[in-house]
Amino acid sequence: MMQKCQLDNCSKNNLITDSFSGEILCADCGTVIEEKLDNNNETQIHSLEDFMTKSHVGSKQSLSMYDKGMNSVIGNDRDATGKPLNSASKSQFNRLRQLDNRSKLRQSSQRTLVKSLTFLNGLKEKLGISENTVEVTCSLFRRAQKNRLTKGRTANSLMAAALYVSCRQTMTPRSLDDISELGNIHKKSLQKAVRVLIDEFRLNVPQYNTSSFLSKLSSDMGISEKTKRYALKILADVEELGATAGKNPIGQAAASLYLASMLMGESVNQRKFSEVSGVSTVTLRNRKNTIQKLLDL
Repeated sequence: MMQKCQLDNCSKNNLITDSFSGEILCADCGTVIEEKLDNNNETQIHSLEDFMTKSHVGSKQSLSMYDKGMNSVIGNDRDATGKPLNSASKSQFNRLRQLDNRSKLRQSSQRTLVKSLTFLNGLKEKLGISENTVEVTCSLFRRAQKNRLTKGRTANSLMAAALYVSCRQTMTPRSLDDISELGNIHKKSLQKAVRVLIDEFRLNVPQYNTSSFLSKLSSDMGISEKTKRYALKILADVEELGATAGKNPIGQAAASLYLASMLMGESVNQRKFSEVSGVSTVTLRNRKNTIQKLLDL
């Protein structure tokens, strides 16, 4: 059965279909005759969390985006029938796009947020940070910016500090040295920014799990799985004796893995081991000797 416009003052059959939205509308009066939605969603939705993360309706919302994924875009230079606009209309819509883009970044705080999120995206790729940790970082930075903590310090150092705190909270093994080096930020500035965030928001920042650093270090060094398990056993024995209290977890993990590599007969260059772990050769040798004497190995 042919569809037609149902309005009393418009009974014409001049209907068109919008290929983007799937709507059928009257070309004369603009009345939407039928709305077509995509009901062929193969994703099973069982909870509110599934709906927010798996729904195919619209793009995913994320704090790592400046507009949180709820952006508005002025479409291409075509009318409802798909025909190109004339030159006067194109010029008008180009002007509207420019005004729309400028209105989104009018305040300096908005421009700072965009630059900081770009900086965070670069760190995410270099450090291999998960999406969950990035979301926690963006949430913390937005809180800091709302409380005007960016005044008197660089936004990049505050974003890097938020990333380090988030890594601690999500148990993602990344050290201050790693973030400072890859983010090109002075370590002292990063440490000050971390203390500001912790004091301002009274954050509970747990200590890193030393074994997670050991696993990451063994992967970076290409150490065998057998040596890695032996190093984990050495680390567990040292922790059981209470000898890791107050010690740098990265140094403890590096020393345990270095000792295990030597005892298992793997060829390990001490200088390379020190460069990859970020622990000086003197600290590495001293910690290794202490563990060796403590466990009588």
